[in-house]
Amino acid sequence: MRKNPVFQRETLGAAVLHVRSGKATSRTTLAKMLGISPSTTGLYVDQLIADGFLNESGLNQGPMGRPRRVLTTQAEAGWFAGVEFNAQRIQAVGVDFSGEVRASVELPLPAEVIADQVIKSILSCVSRLAATMQGPLFSVGLGVPGLVDAHAGVGIHYAFIPDWNQVPVVEKISTQLRVPVTLQNNLRAIAHAERWFGLGHELNDYVILGPRSGFGVAIVQDGRVIEGAHHAAGEVGRWPWPLMDAPGGRSQELHHALSAPATWRRLAGVGAQTSLPEDLRAGLSAVTATEGPEWEAVCTDFARVIGLLQLITDTGVFILHGPLTVLGERFCSAIVEKAVALMPALRSTGMKVVPSTLGDNAGALGAASLAMEAWAPA
Repeated sequence: MRKNPVFQRETLGAAVLHVRSGKATSRTTLAKMLGISPSTTGLYVDQLIADGFLNESGLNQGPMGRPRRVLTTQAEAGWFAGVEFNAQRIQAVGVDFSGEVRASVELPLPAEVIADQVIKSILSCVSRLAATMQGPLFSVGLGVPGLVDAHAGVGIHYAFIPDWNQVPVVEKISTQLRVPVTLQNNLRAIAHAERWFGLGHELNDYVILGPRSGFGVAIVQDGRVIEGAHHAAGEVGRWPWPLMDAPGGRSQELHHALSAPATWRRLAGVGAQTSLPEDLRAGLSAVTATEGPEWEAVCTDFARVIGLLQLITDTGVFILHGPLTVLGERFCSAIVEKAVALMPALRSTGMKVVPSTLGDNAGALGAASLAMEAWAPA
């Protein structure tokens, strides 16, 4: 076993990830995934078992060869917190060491919320989770809306919280909780959630569609979540909309036309100043059977955006998140149909749009995934 402590720590963390994912169930398969010798892998496994992070039990008889012992993670070793928020609410989950969700908390935020209130509410959510979880809190993952600098741990800007500018989120949270904190844009966090808990488990290329209070996407290529040179990859909500404004016309951004609230108003046939239903998902459920020109116009607008993204990313599948998932397969199929009609070049791409199965906790699950992926033993 190499004596470089950084290499050892990273390898031990990677070993736990492979076992937790279910892709490494024995010392032999783990050695192949780590790319190191079976003897060295055995030393790492022995250390992780001794430290209480892995179990090795039972005999698993394969189709050929000798029976082998099965590696699993020790669920009670500790836990991870995942927290995600927008301008209306905070959602948090507690995930045990094996990646099972054991507790969840949702906390509404007051109107005109400010940054300090958000930080205090995040801390409150983690405290409430801690009351029900077993073992020590190992780390916290945060899914933060808007532009973020994940490496610096800073929330750069979020349009729906007025003073959310250059907020040192990681510093503020880690100082209070005294555990490592990992930060990422909330849609990119959701991309991690799909990898661990959803449809992306076996995929290397997919795009998260996030028509929520705004509109953005997260892009996964070759298994890697794309951040961009200026932390702004996927900020398509800032596109001018329509793509070609009429001369003298009033310009707006894609956020204003294809967000979940805007889509509800369009399908419900109400004006832009109409108050949203208290439960937006329920409001959208009431218009899922909508027919006619407005339904066609909404699907066409989504088709233009997603069709262009397909030509840019050549992705395997688009995974729809947020309240619009209640529009179901009908909405997703209509988008693909109209995109192909608008852009014949898409016919050979196998373009696919599906609703996520993760529900409202997707962002918090993604944040917990960040914490699990970043963890390594001390």
